[in-house]
This record gives sequence, structure tokens and C-alpha cells, in this order.
Amino acid sequence: MIRRGVGWTLRGLVLVTVLALVAGQLLGQPILLSFVETGSMEPTIDTGDGFIAVPSEVSGEPEPGDVIVFEATEIQGGGLTTHRIVEETPRGYVTRGDANPFTDQDGDEPHVQDAQIVATAWRVNGAVVTIPHFGTAVMSVSDAFRGVQTTLAATFGTRNLLGNSGLAAVLLALSSVLYVAETVRERRSTSFESRLGRDDGGDGIDPRVLSAGFALLVVSAGGAAMIAPAGTQSYDVISAEFESEQPLVIERGTTDEIPYTVSNGGFVPTVSYVESGADDVTVTPDRATVGPRDETAVTVSITTPDETGYFPTYITEYRYLYVLPAPVLDALYDLHPWVPFVAILSLLGGGTYGLGRVLAGPGDARSRRLAARSRRSTVRSIIRRLY
Repeated sequence: MIRRGVGWTLRGLVLVTVLALVAGQLLGQPILLSFVETGSMEPTIDTGDGFIAVPSEVSGEPEPGDVIVFEATEIQGGGLTTHRIVEETPRGYVTRGDANPFTDQDGDEPHVQDAQIVATAWRVNGAVVTIPHFGTAVMSVSDAFRGVQTTLAATFGTRNLLGNSGLAAVLLALSSVLYVAETVRERRSTSFESRLGRDDGGDGIDPRVLSAGFALLVVSAGGAAMIAPAGTQSYDVISAEFESEQPLVIERGTTDEIPYTVSNGGFVPTVSYVESGADDVTVTPDRATVGPRDETAVTVSITTPDETGYFPTYITEYRYLYVLPAPVLDALYDLHPWVPFVAILSLLGGGTYGLGRVLAGPGDARSRRLAARSRRSTVRSIIRRLY
């Protein structure tokens, strides 16, 4: 039984690891692990290799020499990019792929700001710890997930199963089906063995492992629903000598207002906190509550300096599932933006695990045998009283 329990635990860890990699790749947000799809970081990280992605909130202040994952605005059309910091300037960080002869800022990419950095590659003795060919395998699995999403969307005639929110729904639905199917199978197996007069409890999956695995999948889906739609929004502001009808071209020394849409494609209400990235940017209101399948807008006010030129700025959105009272969310958010995230995932994971334990019954073979004997003893006692 111990070997079997260890085996299922290892399989569960592998499953969670793969799901984390797939979700991170599809959602555009590294979850524990990440990988590169091009050769720009060779020979440090080869094409298709994985690496451990330490969240920026944990890794501390970035510094030259760090390999970071950041939200690029121009590189390959924008999106997550893994490059090394080669210099820190008052305007931001200068980055470059180890295999590239020029820095990203020699091209069209603006200097990287702290809010754009989502993770740092883990290094040991100065060398990035890599997982060879791991990313190649994950890309294959993610293609299969996209195929499943497309098939389900076509079958049910809805586009809601596509995209990031659709992925979270598919993962949660798939894990729910597997959990229910395994619970039914185990209960039938236990019932069949009881009819045969066997009390050894069989060698099915330990309900504790099953409940923990399901809780981890729910936490993964909940985390994806909060991380994927949030993030940093960059604004390439030009301070001009005159007024202009073009967006983000603002007369120097004046303030212009730009709407920022907060949408919720899921079925659970969300609360978003929108922070400004600089003193010359304000957001009103800075908290937005959005109902299921709904959207709202906040106003971003940008004030340009007295001198003309190009001034990139940004705002950052933190999104949470509305499963805690608003005052509690406010208090947790004031401590740190990641505190309510951890609290919500703990609530989802703990609640799911507790519910799973109630539905699945006793966890170990001995407890199941005792429970079965107790039920049979109760039935015999009732029969004796009746007859």
C-alpha cells in the first residue's frame, strides 16, 4: 500500500507540474515553471528548454545579470519574453538575449519597467537551472489542449470555451469529471468487495490523494482565472507642442483621460484593483467590481511633463475572484497585492479538499474496513431488533 500511495503521489505531482506548465504557456503567465521557444538565450537556455520561474514578488529587486521573464511590448509582437538584464538606467532596464548581438532597446522595445517583470529564472552559482527539452513536450501538450478547446467550442456552439477564461473552465470541468468518475469507481469497487465478504479495503486510490489532486486542479484553475486577465498595460505617451486628435499624443504640461476596460469573461464576480505606474498617472476609481460575463471601465488620467518627448508609462491591474467580503479584500490588498491571491487560493483549495474528503469517505484502508464493519454491525443490530 505504501508503494502504491507513493506512486499515486508522484503521478499527482507530475500531473500538477504538466498542468502548471501548460496553463502558464497558454495563459501568458509563468506558473512555477517556464520555457523558451526561440534560440535568443542560447547557450544559456536552449530552444525548448524549461527553467524554474521565481515570481518577481519573491525574487526581490532585479539587477544586471538576472535572466527575467517580462511583458514585452514590441518583441515578436509583444508578450512574454525571456532575456537577461545587461544594464539598469534611470529610464528602466536594458535587456538582451544572450545570443543576440544587440540589446532589445537598440530596436523598438522601450526600457523594461519593474511592473513588466513577472518572474526571474532561478540560478545556482550564477548558472540558470534548466530542464532540457521540457518546453518542447509542454508545447505539444498545449497544442492538444487548444484542440480540445476548439472541439468543445464547436460542439457546444459557443466561443466562451476559447481563450484564457475558456482554458480555466475546461481544466476545472475535466478535473471534476475525472474526480467524480474515480470516486464512483472506488465506491463501486468497495461495494463489490463487501458483497464478496472481503475486508482488506482493496488497493484503489487513497481518497486523500484524490481529494488533494482535485484541490490542486481547482487552485490551478482559480489562479489562472485571476492571473491571466490581469497584468500591466503600457501606454506610449508623446508629450507634444500642440493638441492632437491622436491617442496618447498629449500637449505638454496638460492632462488627458483614457478609458481602461475591466472585463470578466467568467461566471464568478471579480474585484480588480488598478494601480498607476508613475506619479503622473492616476486611476479613478482604483477598484472595480465586475459581475459574471460583464465589464466596466475606469478612467486613466495621464499628465505630461513640461518638456516634449516620448514618455512610456503604465498601469497594473490585480484581479481577484469575489469570494471574500470587500472589506476583507481591501485589508488584505493593503498588506500586499499577493496576500488576497494566496488567501483566495487557500480558501478554494481547503474547501475543495474538505468537500472531497466528506464525499470520498475514510482515507486509509484500515479506516475503510472499520467503517464497513460498523455499517454491517449496525445493519445486523437493526435486523435482530426487528425479528
